[in-house]
Amino acid sequence: MIESTTIDVQVANPRPWSEHPGLTHAHRPDGMTIGVITPLEGFDGPVPGIDNHIGLIQQAERAGFSSVWVRDVPLLDPSFGDTGQVFDTWSYLGYLAATTERISLGTASVVLPLRHPLDTAKAASSIDHLSGGRLLLGVATGDRAVEFPAYGVGYESRGERFKESLSCCAK
Repeated sequence: MIESTTIDVQVANPRPWSEHPGLTHAHRPDGMTIGVITPLEGFDGPVPGIDNHIGLIQQAERAGFSSVWVRDVPLLDPSFGDTGQVFDTWSYLGYLAATTERISLGTASVVLPLRHPLDTAKAASSIDHLSGGRLLLGVATGDRAVEFPAYGVGYESRGERFKESLSCCAK
């Protein structure tokens, strides 16, 4: 059940990390935790099976796994060996937020150079709020060179674009 709260869009009163539900569930000071990364179903070829993905994630949650991680892979790169993710990262996390209760929801990782930083921040904030504070946001520069031209972005500029994205969101 989602608790009704006020969203502090200006971060005037930031919550201490020690009170973040996603972090406290996934990282415990008294021992190791274990998470899973999607897709959870085995598959042959480049496209993962998704027939029972929600059931498997719910089973992982019941078994005590601390987190489930969703990869941000916008396009199929046949030379990479796997699709990595069939669903849009944010839509999928929204669905997982609605179909799970405690498990932390992580991105592994959002490719910042391919995303506008404000859209990433809004999507992340939405998932964090809708899940009751369970989002763990992982970000990266990207490693699949074929995705960048499709977005009109040079692969060689990904490091600089990554730094710009981080500095935009840190203000």
